[in-house]
Amino acid sequence: MMQEQEVLIIGGGAAGFFTAINLAEANPDLKITILERGKEVLTKVRISGGGRCNVTHAEFIPKELSKNYPRGEKELLGPFHQFMTGDTIAWFDERGIELKTEEDGRMFPITDSSETIIDCFLAETERLNIEIKTGHSVQDIQQNNDRWLVKTLKGDFTADQLVMATGSNPKIWKLLEKLGHQIVQPVPSLFTFNIQDHRIKDLAGISTFAHLKILDEKLESDGPLLITHWGLSGPGILKLSAWGARILEARNYHFKIQVNWLGYTTAEEILEKIKRLKHKFAKQQLTTHAQFNLPKRLWLSLLKAARFPEDQKWAELSNKQIHKLAQELTQCQLTVNGKSTFKEEFVTAGGVDLKEINFKTFESKLYPKLYLAGEILNIDAITGGFNFQNAWTGGFLAAQAIAKSVVNEN
Repeated sequence: MMQEQEVLIIGGGAAGFFTAINLAEANPDLKITILERGKEVLTKVRISGGGRCNVTHAEFIPKELSKNYPRGEKELLGPFHQFMTGDTIAWFDERGIELKTEEDGRMFPITDSSETIIDCFLAETERLNIEIKTGHSVQDIQQNNDRWLVKTLKGDFTADQLVMATGSNPKIWKLLEKLGHQIVQPVPSLFTFNIQDHRIKDLAGISTFAHLKILDEKLESDGPLLITHWGLSGPGILKLSAWGARILEARNYHFKIQVNWLGYTTAEEILEKIKRLKHKFAKQQLTTHAQFNLPKRLWLSLLKAARFPEDQKWAELSNKQIHKLAQELTQCQLTVNGKSTFKEEFVTAGGVDLKEINFKTFESKLYPKLYLAGEILNIDAITGGFNFQNAWTGGFLAAQAIAKSVVNEN
């Protein structure tokens, strides 16, 4: 039996729920249904931020916020003037959820639990009579006589307005391609680097601020760097992975990275500092105290890499040794052989070509009454709550546009 809807939202994730709730608030009389292929909704919200849900990021200037999107920076600038971080904070606050800001700018519910956000969404959909249907894997999408026909494994639906909020779903991309949309081939966007190197072996868990550069490419970043059992991770690496997603994929994730363990301090500046330390600690061994605010285990490892004897005294340093130490500290070259997914937060670069979307409304330029929000589009961000902010902004503007078009039709 064909089930008739006014608005059908495909995808029971962040963007889908946010669109549905804001649309129902703007027009409570609309019959809205969310279709989810899985057994549960909001699964990505549940695991995000280590189960705490990194709702957004404390950046309140639209232009600065948009700079965190390797794909989508230009397109999101206008939408962020309509709905961004401050609006997100207010939206949750109106529903009794207070957010807190951490040192790095990431924002979480004060409960430190993603269930707070999930409970809020589920309570709102119930209050607003939004129907949620799980286990509805979409098999086909067609447009018939100005209405949408959606076929799922559990039944068929028709709708006046269709919202696609399915995230990185290759099957849905294929259906949109069949409709004529261009799909930018997806590649991983947030990932860590696999490195086997004696300088970082047995240093898992050590974190420090570093400046990073991919050799032979115009790719660099800075930020906290975390040494792991398999290589390097942390915000500095994830920024590089996001901005270099396509370049690094083309190199099959085999490349050289230069690490400046001292941030932006140059080799020349360090040479002078080492010379001063040589006089200051003349009788001490280099292994006695870590220098330049480096973790002791990392300092000792870099000394070993520079082939200093364990009993090497500062006074005995030759010019050649001083240059070698400066090089290890500021121009440490490591070979990357592969990548690992960053936790469960698999993010892709790729999706519906942005040229085919009206970013005032998030409506398809090819099909009126077809809206797309969230990671289904070729938009992705660095880690820190930015991908969710894209979902909230797109969902909100799509909801406003649909509500307005329904009023105009009536």
